[in-house]
Amino acid sequence: MDAERKIVYLKKMELFSSLGTEELLHVGGKIIVKQYKKNDTILFKGDTNNYIYIIFDGEVKVSQSTEDGKEVILFIHQAGEIFGETSLGGGGHNPSLIAATKDSICAIISMNELYSIMFNNNDILERLIHILSSRLCHSWELIQMLNSNHAPQRIKTLLIMLAKRYEKNSREETILNIRLTHQSIANMTGLTRETVTRVIDVWQRNGEISTKNKFIQLNPAFMQSN
Repeated sequence: MDAERKIVYLKKMELFSSLGTEELLHVGGKIIVKQYKKNDTILFKGDTNNYIYIIFDGEVKVSQSTEDGKEVILFIHQAGEIFGETSLGGGGHNPSLIAATKDSICAIISMNELYSIMFNNNDILERLIHILSSRLCHSWELIQMLNSNHAPQRIKTLLIMLAKRYEKNSREETILNIRLTHQSIANMTGLTRETVTRVIDVWQRNGEISTKNKFIQLNPAFMQSN
């Protein structure tokens, strides 16, 4: 990927959005761009990682497996987001499996290079702290959601969590700007696909949620109900 295309992508990244052209050229010279096919594994659980990954295009999931082999999705990261942040602790082992859910383009930068860039630009450091703080809040919400024994409450908590990250502007309803299947919702809530389908069917019949161009739409009745 040439320098100009790198700059176009980097300008869209929250982490580097404050940088000028010269600074972006410098960052672009420090990154390696890789392409991944859908379902490619990017990092295995236990891998030693000394890099931060930046999604230029596509989508990846962070997941773990239960003792009985069931997949639990912890995060879904889209274009403009980073992953591999556990390496910030000094090259620790990756705690989860990370795989592409779509054909994806990722930029990879070593922690040493990122540290050098951050310490010469306080704005990047502040943005990274904000990103990591948001991830921590998401983790606490995820734990709270998984502690609920009530299936509809688990699913509702998840959809509201996702709305905070992927809400698409709309006048009344809340549209989740992320494509979700009943199976992916099941994998994110620790429920079966059949349970998710049953709960969502009830909400759709009641007019609480609907779909618009394959995106889930949360209607006011859903957002206001307990």
